[in-house]
Amino acid sequence: MKKNKVQKIFTGAANPSRRNFLKNSGALAAALAAAPMATLAFDDKTKAAGDKLIGIQLGAVSFMDEGVEKVLDILQQRAGVNAIFMSTFCYDRGLNGRQMPGQPFPDHGSQESDEKTYHGGFYATPHAKFYDKTAIKGDTMIAPDFGAGGVDVLARVIPVAKKKGIKVFANVLDTWGYPEDLLATQLKDFVEIDLQGEHKKTICFFRPDVREFWKAVVTDIASSYDIDGIMFFNERNGPLINAVGATHSESFSSSHVTCFCDDHKRTAQERGINFERAKEGYHKLDELVQRSLRNERPSDGYYVEFQRLMLQYPEILAYQQLFDYGKHRILEDVRDAIKAVNKNLQVGFHIEHVNSWNPFYRAGRNYEALASMTDLLKVVVYNNCAGERYANFIRNIQSSIFRDVPAEELMRFNNHLLNYGNEASLDQLPAAGFSPDYVYRETARAIAGVKGKCKVLPGIDIGIPTEAHSRKASPEDTYAATMAAFKAKPDGVIFSRKYSEMMLANLDAAGRAVKDAAKV
Repeated sequence: MKKNKVQKIFTGAANPSRRNFLKNSGALAAALAAAPMATLAFDDKTKAAGDKLIGIQLGAVSFMDEGVEKVLDILQQRAGVNAIFMSTFCYDRGLNGRQMPGQPFPDHGSQESDEKTYHGGFYATPHAKFYDKTAIKGDTMIAPDFGAGGVDVLARVIPVAKKKGIKVFANVLDTWGYPEDLLATQLKDFVEIDLQGEHKKTICFFRPDVREFWKAVVTDIASSYDIDGIMFFNERNGPLINAVGATHSESFSSSHVTCFCDDHKRTAQERGINFERAKEGYHKLDELVQRSLRNERPSDGYYVEFQRLMLQYPEILAYQQLFDYGKHRILEDVRDAIKAVNKNLQVGFHIEHVNSWNPFYRAGRNYEALASMTDLLKVVVYNNCAGERYANFIRNIQSSIFRDVPAEELMRFNNHLLNYGNEASLDQLPAAGFSPDYVYRETARAIAGVKGKCKVLPGIDIGIPTEAHSRKASPEDTYAATMAAFKAKPDGVIFSRKYSEMMLANLDAAGRAVKDAAKV
């Protein structure tokens, strides 16, 4: 395949739109089809990525289904992967397990759903001595997916990966919802309390035992295994963002935002926040959102009423900032614990997708400040599923505080705020996805934001499940997105979300992009 032809298609224009991408995809498809399969292979002597980190996320089940040696060979030879990010402590199916229930299986691995057997947990061996300072014990969280006693998949993978020259990072995820068996036992005293006083399925940042638990988990893994680093995932939004629906979730509830536990109250008071006023403000905000959802327009309009409420109750915003403080403190705890074991271990943080399109969320996530806490930032730039997710976000906030603004106009306004290029209309966006230009712009924004204080690794969407009529990953799209990311000159990429969702043809296309980008 001729390098200059492919580069002309996808990198010749400064701001390629989805329209141009679709128009040119046929040409790339022909070029890819003409490329002999032998040209895809990366051997031990080939350093196609140069000094770039070429990572991929995957769960333990892929190694158990297909074999450690086979999986690593596929990743290395087809996609040029030189680092794996394995879900080592994880309860979330987005990063773990086989293909999501109801989605088509990829062309590798088991073709049987693990919906009835998947549990999640620790896919390594917890050591009791690290959990002395917390009531949450690691040895009670061993994943039973492969047998009651658990299997140390991390220990199985590391020696094989090291022999092949592949770095190993352990992913640790603070999930949205823990299994019922844990919630009924050792987590019952540490979960978040919502606005109505109900217990949730997430654990609270401000509980001392929770802080100590996360330090124990990463200290345990860093001390017990010959890894290259740990990537910490914490995809949570604060109460203000959740209350107004500034999220891409399919639904939201202003009545059940969190957290209003005693530890939150104590920390709020220590930081000069009136807890009772904050709680009262969130009840008022809930009333406003509920009226909006019923299409009961205030006389001055939805947004003016929202802004008036924010002026009357500055504690609402202060309580949102308290959430950010708690989240960032956990990140600092994790970094310090890992570096205390070995200062050379790489610490990484995952920056969730909502960061790329939510101005409320962006305002609380300063890249330079985050860069001071970490060695690596994995920035989500998933372009295929972004269309569906962004459309959900726009429709959510348009149903609450921006109800007076037509949804299409609201999206175009938001696009200007975010410095987006020429993306599809709201109705077409789920099927169109986002353009490679979005991948480039968001990667470049992150690199500019960190100011050289840490490495930036954009996460590339390869086969992330979407609804039936929404955009799906293709080899052409995978190639274009990967090339667009490299155009911004990051320190590498991470193919996402997990190998058990990815078609091999898409991995091949990612590998071609890795090779072609190294020639530029």
